[in-house]
Formats: sequence, C-alpha cells, structure tokens
Amino acid sequence: MTHNTSPGKNRTIVDGSQAAKVLDGAVIACLFLFAVAAPNSIAATQTAWLLGMAFWLLRFAFYPRPKLERTPLDYLLLGFFILSGLSCLFSYEPLVSLGKMRAASLFTIVYLFSQNVPSRRMIRLLALALISACMINVIFTGGQRLLGLGVKVYNLSEASPLYKGGVRDGDTLLTVDAVKLHDPQELVNELSKPDKKVVTLTAYRHEWMIPVKLPRGVLLPGNNALEQLGIGSWSKGRDWRASGLFGNFVTYAEALQLILALTVGLLVALPRKRSLFGVALLVALAGMVGALVLTVTRASWLAFAISTALILLVSLSRRAVLVAGVFAIPLILAGLFVLQQKRNVGFIDQQDQSTSWRETVWREGFHLLVSKPRHLLVGIGMDSIKAHWREWGMFDKGRLPWGHMHSNLLQIALERGVPALLVWLALLFVYARTIWRMLRDRSRLDWIEHGILLGALGGLVGFFISGLVHYNWGDSEVVMIFYFVMGLVLALRRIEFSGQAAAG
Repeated sequence: MTHNTSPGKNRTIVDGSQAAKVLDGAVIACLFLFAVAAPNSIAATQTAWLLGMAFWLLRFAFYPRPKLERTPLDYLLLGFFILSGLSCLFSYEPLVSLGKMRAASLFTIVYLFSQNVPSRRMIRLLALALISACMINVIFTGGQRLLGLGVKVYNLSEASPLYKGGVRDGDTLLTVDAVKLHDPQELVNELSKPDKKVVTLTAYRHEWMIPVKLPRGVLLPGNNALEQLGIGSWSKGRDWRASGLFGNFVTYAEALQLILALTVGLLVALPRKRSLFGVALLVALAGMVGALVLTVTRASWLAFAISTALILLVSLSRRAVLVAGVFAIPLILAGLFVLQQKRNVGFIDQQDQSTSWRETVWREGFHLLVSKPRHLLVGIGMDSIKAHWREWGMFDKGRLPWGHMHSNLLQIALERGVPALLVWLALLFVYARTIWRMLRDRSRLDWIEHGILLGALGGLVGFFISGLVHYNWGDSEVVMIFYFVMGLVLALRRIEFSGQAAAG
C-alpha cells in the first residue's frame, strides 16, 4: 500500500521552517542591538525592543511555534501593568496617563530576552556586549572632560556687563543664543551685532543652568575681548556633571551603577583575575567608576557602594572584604572632594537646595496621597500632576521647579495607588529571591553565569537604594537596562530547568 504525500504541503512546511529560522535570527539580532544600544541611545534601544517584539510575535505564525515558559515573576509583572492601566481609568487626566502606558509596557523586555535567548553562551555574550558598549559613553565622557566646554570666567570685574547680568566669578558660559560658545571673542561678536537687542547666555554654576540676558552695546572699552567683557582670564569649563550620551546626569548615573554591578560581579567571580580578561574587566570597572564620580550623584554613589559591598560579602572571605574596604577609602575621599568642588555641598548637607527640595515634595506628596481614599486605592494617575499641581498647591505653590516626587515608593503610590506599590515591592522581593536561590546552587553554573547573578543581585539592591531618593523607575533608559538583566537571569533559569528536565 502506497501513501501519497502532497508536494504542495511539503513545500509549505519547508517554507514555514525557513521563515521561522529567519525570524529567530532577526530576534537574536535585535537582542544584541538592544544590548549595545542600551547604555548609549534610548531611541536605538526602543527600536530594538519594538522590532524584536514584532519579529517574535510574527514567529508564532510559523511551525514549530515557540514554547512559552512560565517564570516566578509572571503574575507580579502582569499585575503591576494591570494596576497601572487601572489607575489611568480613574486618573484626573486619563488621556495623559494612557500615554504613559507605553513606558509601563517595557516589562515585555523581560519576556523578549527570557523566552528567546537560546543558550548559556548567548547569555554570556549579551552580558559582555552590554559592558563593552558602555565603554563608548565612558570614553566620550573622558574625552569631553579633557577637551572642556564653553568659557569659564575668572577675576570678573563688577563693572563687567556679565557681572551686571548675573554671571559670577567661576561660572562657565556654555551657549550664546542657543549656539555653543567656544571663546570670549564669539561672545563679543554677538554683543556687537546691531540687529540684536538682547543676547541670551546659558551659564553653568555648580549644578544649575542659569539664563542670563544681556542688552547689546554694553561692552567696556578695551583692546581685546577680555577687556571688553571685564574678564581677567578664562579657560575651558570642566566642572559640569557628566551625563554621557543621555543628556541627564542622574539617568546616566543610574544606568552606570546597574552596569557597574554586573562588571563587579563578573570580576569577583573570575577564577583567574591575573589574566587578559581580568585586566579588561578592571579597565572597564575603573572607567565606569570614573564616569560615575563625574556625575556627582550622591544616591547613585551610595547605591554602587552598597551593591559592591553586598557582592563582596556574598562571594569573598572577610579578609578579602576588609582589604577591598581599605582600597575603597581613597575612592570615597576622592568622591567627597569632587562633591565639594563641583556642587559645593557635603554628602549629607541640610543647606543643599536639592535636599530641602526633596523634603518639601515628599511632605506635599504624602499629604496628597492620604487626602482621599481614591488616591490611596488607584492613585491620581500617571503624569496627571503636571496639569493639577497648581490647584493642589504642590512644589511649594510653584516656588520650586515642578516635576515628580523624587522617590520610587512615593511616586508609584501617589500615581498608581498603594496596591500597585505593594505589587511592585513584591516583584522586587520575588526577583531577589529567585536570584538568591540560583546563587545557592552553584554546581551547575560556570563563573560568568555566577558573575551575572551576583551583578543582578547587586544591581537590584543598588537600584532600590537609589530609588528611595530618585524616581529612577521613571527613567526608561534605566528601566530598560534593569529589565534586560532580569531577562538574562530568567533565561538562565529557563535553560537550567530545561537541562534538568532533559537529564531526568
């Protein structure tokens, strides 16, 4: 008895198999694009995420269809997303809040990685790609600091038109009419133009950008630009807070501390530290620490210190931890010196405006949260504060710059409700417990995988610590890196369990 097989059906199966292979390759390419872009470009990172998700969803149309593996975080990730959506429905500004659901949907990054990374080798390569790519912005930061920016003025005369406009000795003039300033002569040329009534400067002082308006025709008599501006001398400015390629120093600091934790984890887990790979990790660590110091962001410094201490305590002997602590003392002193020089504040300083600002918005935010049961249950809605802060008397009735609550705990509770905050805290707890359980059973891990888990645990703790005084959950650049590492951890767990099932 013979069996006839339809050639058309066979051709369809073959075509489907080829399409599946192409889509699998496209998803992997997007994962690596994500890893390379994450420390450097939010646009490229989000493009990699969206393309990866599109290719992955399209992949389900072809046989053999991908298998979906459950994770310990599924209910919590989905629950937090649903509660975020629910807060939009009861928001004071529903349409504005719905616009923030795209950021809330970033949790799908976890599944893009955890379900599609095919092997342990790929996990290692993705982690190393993230660290290597971070060196792009570290090198950029170092080069930018060496070259300097703008015009830093010294020995400014009180008769100077700059002084009368609000510039002070030691300020750095960055732009004139939104154009980068390179030397004093360019400023003199702008002030001498007959078609300009007012010239607008941007001056940097410690951590503040100060707008300065100068009328034309105010130059002093003199034979050169310095005399006409009433400046004794000048140099390139090198005292701004580093922001890498992100444009915001806090965002950059938070991204750095997550990647630093991963680097520390790998270096601690490395069996032969006196090796070429050990030297490469040490160079990357030194570069990233230097960049983190230049952000002059105290919460991120503290987060990195605590996450590193945790990694060392989990992995090394007490003696090794003490030695590391001794070597850390000069770094801590250098950080305090930079803090004083660049921001003119101490590590804990009640005279610091950013500290008093936080205390004010925390007090106002808490009062708004408990003012109505509705706020406690579903929040006020994401970003609705931007439209209603005046009627609520927020930000010291407008005397402080308006923004957010500078705390993950308060911001999530206020915008999405206390139930959403509890689910978020449960998510972090279960994630930490998952990492810890995998670390306790090291028999099936090689050193790189062990290092990734150490870095994930340290990064999670650092992220939580800095989030007590920063709203780092609101920085998509930071959250995408956080979800990337979470996805690698869950991918490793999936591959481990699959190996156990196959062995069984």
